[in-house]
Amino acid sequence: MEGLPFAGLLAHGLGGIAILSFLEKFVPVLPSYVLLVLFGLATVDSTGELAATVAAATAGSVGGAVGWYAFGWLVGRVRCERLIDRYGKYFLLPPHLYRRLADAYGRHRFWVTAVGQIVPTARIYLALPAGVIGLPFVPFLLATALGTFVWNAPLVTLGYWLRGTSWTPAATGFTFAAVIVLVEAAIFLILAWTRRQSLRDDST
Repeated sequence: MEGLPFAGLLAHGLGGIAILSFLEKFVPVLPSYVLLVLFGLATVDSTGELAATVAAATAGSVGGAVGWYAFGWLVGRVRCERLIDRYGKYFLLPPHLYRRLADAYGRHRFWVTAVGQIVPTARIYLALPAGVIGLPFVPFLLATALGTFVWNAPLVTLGYWLRGTSWTPAATGFTFAAVIVLVEAAIFLILAWTRRQSLRDDST
């Protein structure tokens, strides 16, 4: 682990975990499903530390989401779309993905925000269109915290349970991700159906 670029931050305990979780929202040095398993493998020695690690990772990730929300709110719809059209591909956010995330916001915005935090790609950038459309901040914050906790807790716990085994963070994380891909497809189908229902209700 000493050879990893973020090993120094992990040595700072909960503060380092929170910082890494925050940075992962902007510069994903590792996929979150690998990073969170690593937290459980490398930093947790007891159930008390497990709870604290989940809390620190959740706080850092929510902080990153608030950063994207604030950026979207400050920049506004027109300038944000121009920036994404020009630079989005360099940040793994092509224009079609941004518009897909923005379109996901129909009537059930709280649950779209919460569920989006357990979808690997959406969980990074969904806060940006939330800020652009001016989603009320407190519901956004609560939904983001709920979804982030649901995503973080199992992965950190999984890493803790696998201590002393031959499983590595990468192998565990990518196995978990294979399952998540299937879940992600189902979630997007549900979101698309929800939006269609909302549009149909609005037209009647």
